[in-house]
Amino acid sequence: MSAKKRIRIALGLVAAGALTIGLAACSSGGTDGEAGGDGGSDELTTVGFVAVGPEGAWREANEQNIQDTFTEDAGYELKYAPATNLDQKSQIDAFTSFVDEGVDVILLSATEASGWEDSLKRAQEAEIPVILLDRGIEPDDDSLYVTRIAPDNVEVAKEVGTWAAATFPDGGNYVVLEGPAGVGVVNERNEGFDEGLGDAALTKLDAQTANWSAEEGKSVFETMLKSANNDIQLVFAQNDEMGLGAAQAAEEAGLVVGEDVKIATIDGTKNAMQALADGQLSYVHEYNPLFGETAMEVVEKALAGDEVESYIVVPSEAFDSAEAAQAVLADRKY
Repeated sequence: MSAKKRIRIALGLVAAGALTIGLAACSSGGTDGEAGGDGGSDELTTVGFVAVGPEGAWREANEQNIQDTFTEDAGYELKYAPATNLDQKSQIDAFTSFVDEGVDVILLSATEASGWEDSLKRAQEAEIPVILLDRGIEPDDDSLYVTRIAPDNVEVAKEVGTWAAATFPDGGNYVVLEGPAGVGVVNERNEGFDEGLGDAALTKLDAQTANWSAEEGKSVFETMLKSANNDIQLVFAQNDEMGLGAAQAAEEAGLVVGEDVKIATIDGTKNAMQALADGQLSYVHEYNPLFGETAMEVVEKALAGDEVESYIVVPSEAFDSAEAAQAVLADRKY
């Protein structure tokens, strides 16, 4: 982890009345901040949220948590700008508009890891702090942002790999269902999983993207099963949806999950926890999406010029049995 950094924000960053509504995409969300009463926003801290948008249950929970945290009652005007069809250009356009508009802070959940240097430098020149949510950037120059707030993808996936190595001491064949190419989280989860496997006797047959989708996870794993004559003992799905799709494909191929093939996933959504409790998944590692309060604390510290760690890790749990999943289902928030 990098050393602490001190962020200095110039006084008078945004003059009263200088803010505009801007960004049609931002004005469409139900939780976008509108100043109350007199129609002014000078008493609210304006936060531009360059978001990913629809991408499965984890993303929905994460972005709703951010919107529920940065409210007018808490002293914030949140401008929510989800990407258009996961397109990075739409995110860069939203980011640029937030800088031009003069928001106080930008929260960035990047659809792609690379290509952000110019945007981040522009925000830095405008003395607008940027906080990364969930995904990192490549190359990772932490002088361009305040901090990254996220569970540790490498560590989470490493625990999945460690579980897999222990579960298959005599070896077996495995495949990986990956997220979209170009997304940093994909590389991080591959890196961690491989590290966790170590010198295990497992044999990797294939790795293909299924774009975080249950439907694609099902179709991709169907193809993998046919190519391997059903001789696959382990699936590492980089998110829950792809793993749930793989479970459907396994069942339709006449395989019993937990016996013929084991499926491990990352995210820990309620649907996945229920599937683990029902024996349709074998291992689920949570990737905790509920860090809105942490993000708000960082925003306050950054604007005050306080010290902030360059990477704030969000704690996440692992669940390796139906009993473990069942124990938390009643209180699961996402």
